[in-house]
Amino acid sequence: MKGIIFDVDGTLWDSTEMVAVAWNKVIKDEGIEHKELEEKDLKKEFGKPMEAIGESLFPEMPKDEMMKLMEKMLKYENGLVAAGPCVIFEGVQETIKKLSEKYPLYIVSNCQDGYIEAFIKAHHMEKYFEDTECWGRTRLSKGESNKILIARNHLKNPIYVGDTAGDYQSAVDAGIPFVYAAYGFGEVQDCAYEIQSIRELPEVLERVQ
Repeated sequence: MKGIIFDVDGTLWDSTEMVAVAWNKVIKDEGIEHKELEEKDLKKEFGKPMEAIGESLFPEMPKDEMMKLMEKMLKYENGLVAAGPCVIFEGVQETIKKLSEKYPLYIVSNCQDGYIEAFIKAHHMEKYFEDTECWGRTRLSKGESNKILIARNHLKNPIYVGDTAGDYQSAVDAGIPFVYAAYGFGEVQDCAYEIQSIRELPEVLERVQ
């Protein structure tokens, strides 16, 4: 196995509280009448492409208006999560450091451009990740974003670590093994590899190989 690709939300950290704060502020500032978004609302949406999240949260809004609103929310969000007290999951920092000594590490997410960088900056992890890719740059599915990152880095037999059925499907689409982070936001049925804490990942990787 040459390379580990991680999802972010629900796998490495939980930013839903700060994202809700950011999005609610933009919605209010734009004078849009909408119920206040809560963390539980966002956890149901995270993992989807941003366009799909917008369509789910604002179904009554014309698509062009919805996308303009999403762009404003995402731009404000990036600055807030980079500085805000988002919750990094227990064991992530030491496990990432340990894994980086043996494997090249990457991140692929359905997020906007700049969000992964906000996560990395917030937790001073710049030296651990070799490359990243996201919907904000490719405007493609996570599976296609995985393929782009894999090809760009000439990866042989990488794996994907994520917490949702969408993450699992992205690994299937890219033709790579998947490790289910069962402590995250989503549910994946009958997965061959599963962890209840990221600290279990080094041991599980031995089985994947």
